[in-house]
Amino acid sequence: MTDLHVLRVFCAPGDTGGNRLGVILDGEQIPGEPDRQEVARELGFSETVFVDDLSDAVLDIYTPSTRLPFAGHPLVGTAWLLRREVHALELLRPAAGEVPTRQEGELSWISSQPSWATGRRTQQFGSAEEVDALPTPPLGEGWLYAWAWADEAAGEVRARGFPRRNDGIVEDEATGAAAITLTGELKRDLTIRQGIGSQILTRYLDPETVELGGRVVLDEVRRL
Repeated sequence: MTDLHVLRVFCAPGDTGGNRLGVILDGEQIPGEPDRQEVARELGFSETVFVDDLSDAVLDIYTPSTRLPFAGHPLVGTAWLLRREVHALELLRPAAGEVPTRQEGELSWISSQPSWATGRRTQQFGSAEEVDALPTPPLGEGWLYAWAWADEAAGEVRARGFPRRNDGIVEDEATGAAAITLTGELKRDLTIRQGIGSQILTRYLDPETVELGGRVVLDEVRRL
């Protein structure tokens, strides 16, 4: 038996919205990729994180169907949880490499190379209303990040994320890696409203560095 922390990551002001995330802080209790994949599949969250080393923040990330070397909302959420439950760390260590993290008021931030946020195609639409009207999911294959300017001058974006990988996640409520990809393409800071009520913040620092931030709340702790 082990504890599962269930978070919501990228909540809007007032703690509305947010993408659910499962985090198992004593990941060594569930060793091996097949068992971890089965746990992630049964939980059904967009991602589940297994922390293999609390002191060095070594992390293993799974969707219901695959293992990921990097993902945005799991890293933002796990950074917040480790700071709350263990101690503040300057680096997280997913399979992709070292990811800097920091806290700024109520916002948790990570820094990433846009090249790590692969596999998500962005598509611009003419208006936020067109994005809202898309079917769930749109026709086609592969990860689609549909977006439109809500206020281009202010850097405000309306977005929806569709994994389209047939693993039970029909629409992703808030997608950090896709937000990093879009920020790298547009080369500017963004405030993204995704899903039914989530808020993702990004800062474009240079072609190799995008910061990703948002609010995190703890929904529950349950026994597995």
